[in-house]
Amino acid sequence: MIIDFHTHVLPPRVKEDRSRYVERDNVFAQIYSGDKVKIATTEDILASMDREEVDVSVVVNYGWSTHQLCVETNDYILESVARYPKRLVGFCSISSYDSESAILEVERCARGGARGLGELRPDIQSSRDAGKGNLEGLSRLLREHGLILLTHSSEPVGHVYPGKGMATPQLLYEFIQVFGDLPVVCAHWGGGLPFYTLMPEVRKAMRNVYFDTAISPFLYRPEIYLEVSRLVGADRILFGSDYPVISPGRILREIDTCGLTAEDRQLIVSDNARRLLHL
Repeated sequence: MIIDFHTHVLPPRVKEDRSRYVERDNVFAQIYSGDKVKIATTEDILASMDREEVDVSVVVNYGWSTHQLCVETNDYILESVARYPKRLVGFCSISSYDSESAILEVERCARGGARGLGELRPDIQSSRDAGKGNLEGLSRLLREHGLILLTHSSEPVGHVYPGKGMATPQLLYEFIQVFGDLPVVCAHWGGGLPFYTLMPEVRKAMRNVYFDTAISPFLYRPEIYLEVSRLVGADRILFGSDYPVISPGRILREIDTCGLTAEDRQLIVSDNARRLLHL
């Protein structure tokens, strides 16, 4: 079984007219203001999965800046998962971490079949200004519903790209510590956070943290797979593509040719995700 832990879909109406949403939501504008940035629907991802021989995809939302867009896109993800429960797993999102509307939305999505919360944007959303207290409430809520947290991550150096943001290792380190024993997935290799696990206190804080490979070919050379396996263990890496930005097959080909053992490859493309998702 091959599981892609990081993909995105949006409703057909968004794909047909993105300009309306660029005007409505700052985060959407950061990512999708350019016409060349691809948008996929549920039907698109299912066709891609069949082509690339991906068995299950985790469909994650975005950390939108408006509650209304979170609800609208959460609805689409929940509907998609209900239609294709053997192919899709849904993660929903919220625009803030402590508002009553956000708490109610997490509860609604959990009842609707969501398995996680994300892709959150701690660099943009309220935790940065409101401090640690609001995250502790969110942590209790995630624990109560058995939800996984997936956060965006940003490299503190290097080239700029749409949606890169400032969720750098320093911010992620502070963010993650609030969640204790909850499973946290840092997208995009955690913006380089695995390299700081050579520091004992960081390694201790990362005990329940996983790192996905989303858009890896756009960020790092293929040696990243072996290096992060050495630093944190292959049992903490999740194959994720960031479809439709990049095809799952491109990343799978890197995984197949980068020098991983068969056992480590199996962990990354399947077993780690199966364990987290109880599949």
